[in-house]
Amino acid sequence: MLKIIKVTGESLSPLFFPGDYVLIRKYIFLFGSISEGDIVVFTHPSYGLMIKEVHWANSDLQQIHVTGSHPLSVDSSKIGPIASADILGKVIWHIKKPRHST
Repeated sequence: MLKIIKVTGESLSPLFFPGDYVLIRKYIFLFGSISEGDIVVFTHPSYGLMIKEVHWANSDLQQIHVTGSHPLSVDSSKIGPIASADILGKVIWHIKKPRHST
Protein backbone atom coordinates (compact mmCIF):
# COMPACT_ATOMS: atom_id res chain seq x y z
CA MET A 1 0.00 0.00 0.00
CA LEU A 2 1.08 3.50 -0.81
CA LYS A 3 0.16 6.82 0.75
CA ILE A 4 0.97 10.47 -0.06
CA ILE A 5 1.80 12.73 2.88
CA LYS A 6 2.44 16.49 2.88
CA VAL A 7 5.58 17.70 4.67
CA THR A 8 4.71 20.42 7.19
CA GLY A 9 7.91 21.00 9.18
CA GLU A 10 11.54 21.80 8.51
CA SER A 11 13.18 19.00 10.49
CA LEU A 12 14.82 17.55 7.37
CA SER A 13 15.63 20.82 5.58
CA PRO A 14 17.34 21.49 3.24
CA LEU A 15 16.31 18.12 1.77
CA PHE A 16 12.57 18.36 2.55
CA PHE A 17 10.61 21.60 2.99
CA PRO A 18 7.07 22.45 4.10
CA GLY A 19 4.75 22.00 1.12
CA ASP A 20 6.72 19.09 -0.34
CA TYR A 21 5.00 15.71 -0.59
CA VAL A 22 6.35 12.24 0.02
CA LEU A 23 5.06 8.91 -1.20
CA ILE A 24 5.45 6.26 1.48
CA ARG A 25 5.29 2.50 1.23
CA LYS A 26 3.27 1.13 4.12
CA TYR A 27 3.78 -2.32 5.64
CA ILE A 28 7.54 -2.06 5.14
CA PHE A 29 8.28 -4.91 7.49
CA LEU A 30 6.35 -7.31 5.24
CA PHE A 31 8.40 -6.29 2.18
CA GLY A 32 11.83 -5.57 3.62
CA SER A 33 13.34 -3.74 6.53
CA ILE A 34 14.40 -0.33 7.76
CA SER A 35 18.04 0.60 7.22
CA GLU A 36 20.34 3.45 8.19
CA GLY A 37 19.72 6.41 5.87
CA ASP A 38 16.08 5.56 5.10
CA ILE A 39 13.52 8.32 5.53
CA VAL A 40 10.47 7.22 7.52
CA VAL A 41 7.14 8.69 8.57
CA PHE A 42 5.83 7.76 12.02
CA THR A 43 3.47 8.91 14.75
CA HIS A 44 4.55 10.12 18.15
CA PRO A 45 2.11 10.54 21.08
CA SER A 46 3.26 14.10 21.86
CA TYR A 47 4.29 15.39 18.43
CA GLY A 48 1.91 13.64 16.03
CA LEU A 49 3.02 12.80 12.49
CA MET A 50 6.78 13.13 11.96
CA ILE A 51 9.30 12.53 9.16
CA LYS A 52 12.92 11.69 10.02
CA GLU A 53 16.02 9.91 8.78
CA VAL A 54 16.93 6.55 10.30
CA HIS A 55 20.22 6.81 12.17
CA TRP A 56 20.20 3.16 13.28
CA ALA A 57 17.72 0.35 13.69
CA ASN A 58 17.77 -2.52 16.18
CA SER A 59 15.65 -5.31 14.75
CA ASP A 60 16.01 -7.42 17.92
CA LEU A 61 14.42 -4.73 20.09
CA GLN A 62 12.23 -3.36 17.26
CA GLN A 63 13.52 0.14 17.99
CA ILE A 64 14.62 2.78 15.52
CA HIS A 65 16.77 5.81 16.30
CA VAL A 66 15.85 8.75 14.05
CA THR A 67 17.43 12.14 13.40
CA GLY A 68 16.53 15.37 11.72
CA SER A 69 18.96 17.56 9.79
CA HIS A 70 17.62 20.89 11.11
CA PRO A 71 19.44 22.05 14.28
CA LEU A 72 16.15 22.49 16.17
CA SER A 73 14.67 19.19 15.03
CA VAL A 74 12.95 17.01 17.62
CA ASP A 75 14.44 13.55 17.13
CA SER A 76 15.54 10.49 19.09
CA SER A 77 18.10 12.54 21.00
CA LYS A 78 15.10 14.23 22.66
CA ILE A 79 12.27 11.69 22.43
CA GLY A 80 14.18 8.41 22.50
CA PRO A 81 13.99 5.53 20.03
CA ILE A 82 10.86 4.97 17.95
CA ALA A 83 9.02 1.65 18.20
CA SER A 84 8.80 -0.10 14.83
CA ALA A 85 5.02 -0.39 15.40
CA ASP A 86 4.76 3.44 15.20
CA ILE A 87 6.29 3.59 11.70
CA LEU A 88 3.64 4.39 9.09
CA GLY A 89 5.92 3.89 6.13
CA LYS A 90 9.20 4.42 4.34
CA VAL A 91 9.61 7.30 1.88
CA ILE A 92 10.05 5.97 -1.64
CA TRP A 93 9.48 9.19 -3.59
CA HIS A 94 9.90 12.90 -2.89
CA ILE A 95 7.72 15.43 -4.71
CA LYS A 96 9.26 18.87 -4.29
CA LYS A 97 7.14 21.99 -4.06
CA PRO A 98 8.17 24.48 -6.79
CA ARG A 99 10.68 26.97 -5.39
CA HIS A 100 10.75 30.59 -6.53
CA SER A 101 14.14 32.22 -6.84
CA THR A 102 14.54 35.74 -5.57
